[in-house]
Amino acid sequence: MKTRFIPYIMMLAIILSGCKLGQKYTKPQMAVPVTLEKGHDTDTFSIADLAWWDIYNDSVLSRLIEHTLEHNKDLKIADARIKELAARKRVEIANLFPTVNGQAYVQKEGLNYGGDHYKNDPENGLKASLSWELDLWGNLRWANDRSKALLLESVENRRGLTISLIAQVAQAYFELVALDNELSIVKQTLDARKESVRLAKLRFEGGLTSETSYQQAKMELARTATHVPILERDIALKENEISFLAGDFPTTIERNPQRKRITLPDDLPVGLPSTLLERRPDVRAAEQSLIAANAAVGVAYTNRFPRLTLTATGGLESDEFSDFFKSPMHFLGASLLGPLFDFGRRQGAYRAQQAVYEQECYNYEKVVLNAFMEVRNAIVDYNKIQDIYESMAELEQASKTTMELAQLQYINGVIGYIDVLDAQRSYFDAQINLSNALRNKELVIVQLYKALGGGWQQ
Repeated sequence: MKTRFIPYIMMLAIILSGCKLGQKYTKPQMAVPVTLEKGHDTDTFSIADLAWWDIYNDSVLSRLIEHTLEHNKDLKIADARIKELAARKRVEIANLFPTVNGQAYVQKEGLNYGGDHYKNDPENGLKASLSWELDLWGNLRWANDRSKALLLESVENRRGLTISLIAQVAQAYFELVALDNELSIVKQTLDARKESVRLAKLRFEGGLTSETSYQQAKMELARTATHVPILERDIALKENEISFLAGDFPTTIERNPQRKRITLPDDLPVGLPSTLLERRPDVRAAEQSLIAANAAVGVAYTNRFPRLTLTATGGLESDEFSDFFKSPMHFLGASLLGPLFDFGRRQGAYRAQQAVYEQECYNYEKVVLNAFMEVRNAIVDYNKIQDIYESMAELEQASKTTMELAQLQYINGVIGYIDVLDAQRSYFDAQINLSNALRNKELVIVQLYKALGGGWQQ
């Protein structure tokens, strides 16, 4: 008669398990600007809508990036991390359901109480047992929510790593090409310096100038020559950096001999701030971390309440194997375990987890602010880099004309060699600055693309 109440007890427990105590997650409210730039209309198109191979437009760089995305070790670590968290999430899901175990055993026990009544007590058994912790307050569901958020956070971190690697490889590649160009400028200048030494020597030996001019020309030649090993070292180190990112041992990096110079469009469509928040993987990962922290608060809160576990065992059990299949058995039980006195341990854990959640709230807001700052910085760089490049180009042309005039005046004896040296140094500096400005034009695209959470189609 008593066993007929068991189904009703189980139904009541299942109904109670529909409760989920704790604070439901709500996204933090921030006064996000309507547009990225004041006075600019919003535009639903963004440079980040384009794939990275369309942005960089360099076949050699594209192959290098593809190789990096396939072999980079940090990406492989991130992939393994996703696998780990996916498996852990499966564990949390399984905790919501009953556990069934099987047991088969044969045992023999000899008893001799008092020393005069020795007897054997054999037992044979074949049993299946079921154990189910009912999620009365939502403890297990909060744990499942936390594992899901951690998994999604790892996915976003992996995507953020992908975008970061694309930007790192592109930046290192453009810096490597700029170093090649700078080395070419130095070698051309070195040839010019050698010609200046030859000319100064002839004029000195012909009695047209003093030895001072000749020695100054030799000194300038030696000064220029010091740049060559420094640049060759920097090029080798940059190649090693790119090889490491690509998951390779140090090797020579291929360059595109027919690279096209980047032409920046006059108008910059940067997209809406809401689009930015959706695309930036660090913002998305920060929110998932916040969701996980909120779920952890739910776990700590529900840990303060009793936990109900139902157990059921059924099978065969007999002390004689001959009547083993005629000896069924079953056992049903329910266990309610709850804290009575723990001296504030569970309450302390709950308060600590609330503080962790508060930290994650501030961290999320910080990540959002940083996202807008990075985009704003990238837009400022983008809007000014073309003006900087044009100014450097004008300076380079003016310095070249001044140097040519100074050399002509020196040959005609109008000015001294020190004036020629000043003009040559100014032209050399202008060439290097123009090369750096060209490099920065390429790098500003990299930084803007990264800041906007580029590669949405990636």
